[in-house]
Amino acid sequence: MIYKPNFKKAPIVSLNGEPVLLFNQQQHTLLDVLEIKKVNIFSECRNGFCGSCKTRINKGSVTYISEPLVELEADECLPCCCVPETNLDLDLTTDEPSNLYVQHNKTLITLD
Repeated sequence: MIYKPNFKKAPIVSLNGEPVLLFNQQQHTLLDVLEIKKVNIFSECRNGFCGSCKTRINKGSVTYISEPLVELEADECLPCCCVPETNLDLDLTTDEPSNLYVQHNKTLITLD
């Protein structure tokens, strides 16, 4: 008998094709890890405005740890209440300097 470990590879999260992090399950949500990596994603979730972090998924899938309170398209996710199920490519881009991230469907641009 051959022993096959039952483990799952940690998903790689990319921003428009650029890998930025390995989701290793030490964070609670996708939003938490994006914030740890200094990705400036617009979010008012903690202030009661559900849906403000809605982000388009280019490729991959997520699993929700709590049911989203807003309606989502098949290619959208709420990073505040999900984790990557597979490698994930989000519709976010980087620009110079390297700590600038722009969410395509939002008008907010912030620099640290």
